[in-house]
Amino acid sequence: MKYLLCLCLLLVVLCAVTLCRHEDICHETDNTNLHDGTENLLTHNCEKEGSNYADFVFRFYKQVISKETDKNVFFSPMSISTAFAMLAVGAKSTTLSEIFEGLGFDGLTETRTHDIHESFHKVSAVLNCTDVNITLNIGNALFTAIGNEPQETFLQNTKKFYEAEFFSSNFHEPEEAKKQINKYVEEKTKGKIPELIGHLDPSTVLVLVNYIYFKATWENSFDPLRTYEDDFFVNTNASVRVNMMQRDSNYDSYYDQDLSCEVVELPYQGTARALLILPDDGKMKQVEDALSKETVCKWDSKLTSRRLNLQLPKISISGSYDVRKLFKEMGITELFSGNADLSGISGSHDLRVSQAVHKALLEVDEAGTEAAGATAIILTRVFRPFVTLKFNRPFILLITEKITGTTLFMGKIVDPTQK
Repeated sequence: MKYLLCLCLLLVVLCAVTLCRHEDICHETDNTNLHDGTENLLTHNCEKEGSNYADFVFRFYKQVISKETDKNVFFSPMSISTAFAMLAVGAKSTTLSEIFEGLGFDGLTETRTHDIHESFHKVSAVLNCTDVNITLNIGNALFTAIGNEPQETFLQNTKKFYEAEFFSSNFHEPEEAKKQINKYVEEKTKGKIPELIGHLDPSTVLVLVNYIYFKATWENSFDPLRTYEDDFFVNTNASVRVNMMQRDSNYDSYYDQDLSCEVVELPYQGTARALLILPDDGKMKQVEDALSKETVCKWDSKLTSRRLNLQLPKISISGSYDVRKLFKEMGITELFSGNADLSGISGSHDLRVSQAVHKALLEVDEAGTEAAGATAIILTRVFRPFVTLKFNRPFILLITEKITGTTLFMGKIVDPTQK
């Protein structure tokens, strides 16, 4: 019987502030290069033409919405890509190329492969180094089968580049192994995700888990006393009642006449921002079709300060995705077949990925955001009449971290009341 490799990606909500474990390299990564001068391959680089990692975010989003046009979407490209990059430590030949090309990395050489892993390592380390205003934690774990432990080189490299924790599991007792992994996840998420894994096969030999959590406060919070109940138009025929927050302030924003959408940047305390995209009525598909690194770069270059009465619904949504199915539809297929070359894990060619699960949570309220980002932007006071901008219909959300230039989360809010 061929062994099965179970890959689980996890976006979770933690509640406690975790102290930085990487103080020595907190300031060694900028938005272009790593501390040793090596290019940071995860950055959203507007100067670089052609396909790169930033494109993966939008390709995955478009694959999700092709199946769920009328549902909320929320996922962490950072979590998904980190888990698959960690898996790639043990991949070889065309399987390795397929993983990294699927994530937007082309022109693979041994040196470039090392630089990709090094980019994930340094970026994750910097993201884990947050100030008192933000909690941003990323972590990885490997649960290995007793008697079928991975090769030492694979264990060393996943520890070196991804700081993975290692645990032994008895997959011949799948219920006990499932309880062990779910308990680990539950503890890491402070009870938020009590059951990540629904089932395990006795032939499972390895489970990879990645989690990412972010909690931040708005640079300027919304006053709860100004929150009121209002309609949110899910579509032209239906609406739901939501708690609508509002705040009068200067916001960096831009109206894209070509795509018929408003773009607003909301800063958090710290080093990340939320970018909200509100298409005009009937223009959601037009905006989604145009989503790309180049489009976001254009928006960023056009942002100017405007005095807005910003009205934004409180949000509490979640997303759960079969990444295996989505990746196969994106052309990443060998990894999930009997032709997969994951011999860098076990030394043999009898492994394939049987499961790839991703779960994500998002909460937005007057104080800030859970599972989101943080950015400080200085606003200049301009005494002009307020322009009301009400997010009372489906909109798109991007959350990026500025120091590393990476996209942490992306989603579409179709119904803020839909859990």
